[in-house]
Amino acid sequence: MYPLTCVDGYKIPLREEVYVLDIVPLTSGPATISSDQQLSVFNPTNLSTGPQVNLLTRHGNITCAKAYDGANAIVCTAGEDGSVSMWDLRRDPREAEVARLTGWNLVAISCMKTMLRSNIDNRVPVLSLACSSAGFSVVAGTELQDHQASILVWDVRSTPTPKLHYKEVHSDDVTELNFHPSDHNILLSGSTDGLVNICDTRITDEDEVVIQTFNHDASIHHAAFLNDTEVFALSHDEKLALYDMAENHENGAATTDFGDMRNVLGCQYVANVFAKSNGTGAVIGAGAHEKEAFELVYLTKGQGWTLDRDSSVGLPGAHSSEIVRSFCFYDEAHMVFSAGEDGYIKAWRPNA
Repeated sequence: MYPLTCVDGYKIPLREEVYVLDIVPLTSGPATISSDQQLSVFNPTNLSTGPQVNLLTRHGNITCAKAYDGANAIVCTAGEDGSVSMWDLRRDPREAEVARLTGWNLVAISCMKTMLRSNIDNRVPVLSLACSSAGFSVVAGTELQDHQASILVWDVRSTPTPKLHYKEVHSDDVTELNFHPSDHNILLSGSTDGLVNICDTRITDEDEVVIQTFNHDASIHHAAFLNDTEVFALSHDEKLALYDMAENHENGAATTDFGDMRNVLGCQYVANVFAKSNGTGAVIGAGAHEKEAFELVYLTKGQGWTLDRDSSVGLPGAHSSEIVRSFCFYDEAHMVFSAGEDGYIKAWRPNA
């Protein structure tokens, strides 16, 4: 294992315990969401000076965030009050919230800070988001409430209400949403019902919208596309498996089942799995908070998918004994960022 060096960091300066919940990688640098309801943007070369932008969100408790347009610093956030906000982080902070989606309503916020208010008829907590600037789409997945878990799809160009509302795709909380890497009509969803579904959002009929189902048989924590046909599913009890939606794998069975990653990697939890942008594989972020350790393990694709422990990268000391909630990597800059329940965001580099 090759160790990286922590070269910079920033801790949220509050007396009460604050978690950094997630990192949203933007072209300009990392953005974070935290349990003090802040959306923050950092200079990747100087974390210690604090956020360049710090925005107070209005979701009750913020739950998730995704980049809508990473190159242009447009981010969506969502939370327990059922609302989704779109932020243009290039704007003056007082004008940064450019749209607010609330169940059946899209509230536009103009540069004059006038807001067209409407009755909010849906306060079901939003647990997951997916965004596609190519498809002008924002998608939210909700908590199960009144025996219904919803997937709501907005066209942000013109639709004052969601253009689609799927109520039967999942039978429990919708915990994960991600678009296909090259087709903005294809949406992956994961749920605590144990299913990962592949949906064609051009289809409005709920009986037809799911074009492929993978039964992971455990509550889904994270799931996403690894490439045009293959997906991973990671459960809340750390079981990892890979699936393929290609025609020769129509039965939906796992093509590679790694099992419980705690046993495989000797870790206590897996934070997430991210595909490499160059298509060479993926990176698994695995932690052991009792050992104050976090490791980036390469998942490589040859004839099949294998774990390359010899090329793994370590973050010595990690976030002390606290859990690492999120990580991201900027390959060209040779930098890794991590965020944890200790309230820190940290930057890591190879030794000079």
